[in-house]
Amino acid sequence: MPNIIQLDRHTSDLIAAGEVVERPASVVKELVENAMDAGASQITVEIRSGGMAYIRVTDNGSGILPDEVETAFLRHATSKLRDAKGLEAIATLGFRGEALAAISAVSRMEVLTCCSDDGEGRRVLNEGGRIVSNEPFGCPRGTTMIVRDLFFNTPARLKFMKTDRAEGSAVTGAVIKAALSDPSVSVKYVKDGSVEFHTPGDGRPESCIYALFGRDFFNGLLPVSLDDGTVSVTGYISRPSHVKGNRSSQFFFVNGRSVHSRTLQAVLEQAYRNNLFTGRFPACVLFIRLGYGSVDVNVHPTKREVKFSNEKAVNDAVYYAALGALEQARPIADSPKASASPAPAPVPLSPVSPLPRPAKAAGSASPGGGFASMSAEEFRRRTGASGGFRATGKEPPSGTPLPRKAPPPPVTETFSAPREDPDQARLDLPVPPAPLPEAAAGTAAEDGPGYRVIGEALQTYILVEQGDSLWLIDKHAAHERMQFDRLKAQDRETMVQPLLLPVICSFSPEDTDLLLEHEADLGELGFSVESFGRGRLAVRQLPSHVRQDDAETVLNELCAVFRRGGRPEDSRSDRILATMACKSAVKAGSVSDPEELALIAEKVMSGEIRYCPHGRPVAVEFSRTALDKSFKRT
Repeated sequence: MPNIIQLDRHTSDLIAAGEVVERPASVVKELVENAMDAGASQITVEIRSGGMAYIRVTDNGSGILPDEVETAFLRHATSKLRDAKGLEAIATLGFRGEALAAISAVSRMEVLTCCSDDGEGRRVLNEGGRIVSNEPFGCPRGTTMIVRDLFFNTPARLKFMKTDRAEGSAVTGAVIKAALSDPSVSVKYVKDGSVEFHTPGDGRPESCIYALFGRDFFNGLLPVSLDDGTVSVTGYISRPSHVKGNRSSQFFFVNGRSVHSRTLQAVLEQAYRNNLFTGRFPACVLFIRLGYGSVDVNVHPTKREVKFSNEKAVNDAVYYAALGALEQARPIADSPKASASPAPAPVPLSPVSPLPRPAKAAGSASPGGGFASMSAEEFRRRTGASGGFRATGKEPPSGTPLPRKAPPPPVTETFSAPREDPDQARLDLPVPPAPLPEAAAGTAAEDGPGYRVIGEALQTYILVEQGDSLWLIDKHAAHERMQFDRLKAQDRETMVQPLLLPVICSFSPEDTDLLLEHEADLGELGFSVESFGRGRLAVRQLPSHVRQDDAETVLNELCAVFRRGGRPEDSRSDRILATMACKSAVKAGSVSDPEELALIAEKVMSGEIRYCPHGRPVAVEFSRTALDKSFKRT
């Protein structure tokens, strides 16, 4: 057995860098957080070649004292923490003192810093964790960090980096989160010599959101405000009509720190229950504020995740804040007069403070008549035991009440399978024994096909009578499978339709870069896209079976597929084709011609189609025996 030795400092620094510096986006995140902790009001981030060749972060903060510059490169050297007691209530973004040591260990780093207005600063060069130069240098007040040739001395790490476009997209996402975390800081982002965005830094979240994502995104938001005295939730969430195809537009900030939390995502989406289609996700920019001692930010190496001392209180606050905003906006959209009168002019969103101090619960209506802050307990009392929102002191809008739906009769013999999330479903499942009857299954018999198409129910299900059974066919699922099989049979030679006028689609900056990175894959599927400014793509060609109105939706779905996959492979190609088939199939709730219904029924009753591409059944059987039992006829 080899002897136990202590690693040298350089090797241990390289290992430590692996915990902090995963990619260029990690470097930008750490440097921008240091700039914000230094009190900067203006920050400029510049990258080249996705950040692998060049990263520059400039701020106008307090700077570093000349005799402390070299100390800043040592491990666990920090000005933000003095002892173990400080870990109990961390109020700064950085605190471990590992960022500069980890970054300098795997790059060539240059630091220009000045603490006064006289311009007398210092210039320090660090290569691979070793100081090679420290000299006086004239520079403005603040600090400039320049990182060149990232991972130049760790080829094993370098080969795992993605393309420049992919790495640049990750950097863009990191800068966006940093800009949103503190709207009082003006953030300018320059990518390969082009200014991507520049936030005003006026302290208003709505100004920052508008500068980062544009007018269309901003106009689809609802203001959120809730304060129960312990947890404060402010910010914006998207209207149900402006949801996205993935979760890339969900931003959560806890005490000014960007965090990733699957629990908060699930809680937010729970507030939208019964308001979203499957595979659609709300967008949000939510600022959660609570006592510093109530949150542990030291549970993840990159401070990406946090832990709450009272997680239920935080989840309740987010849920009721989102639910209250949605219910507050719903009467306007659901008013009986909405369809009879022209749509009113857009109401400007009220300013929302990004990080309010915890305060006592207000509970009373706001003076301006807008959405009032209320505690979670008060919201529960107002919603009642059923959990649904009831506006106190107001009668429901007048109108003809909808008839109650009678409960469906119990069915004892059915063919069904659990519905799966399309994004998680597996394709090419092993086909079990066919549940459909084999006798007279669409063959050309003398007495006809052996079944009779009765009609359509609820504009969704095709009713077919066969022998002593009644079949209900999901027309969307069945047609989706037909489209999928047709696309598979084409062997990637898809018929395309060039567009006279391009379709302009809006995406997040990260999704835009991701789609452009997979431009060749999109071309094989029949799409032709090109950049049309920040966050927009011009679609100049579509597959023949995709409508222009569905172009943005289909591309959003494909973006989610690309995000989960690596290089093109058969399983991912099937998922892409399944997505395209789903979006091009007839929709539930649409009016279908009798000929179309008959064609779908023929494919299903013949046994050719049993499942949709996501593994869901396309037909359910109700036997005569089961129906007779339901009506007590036996």
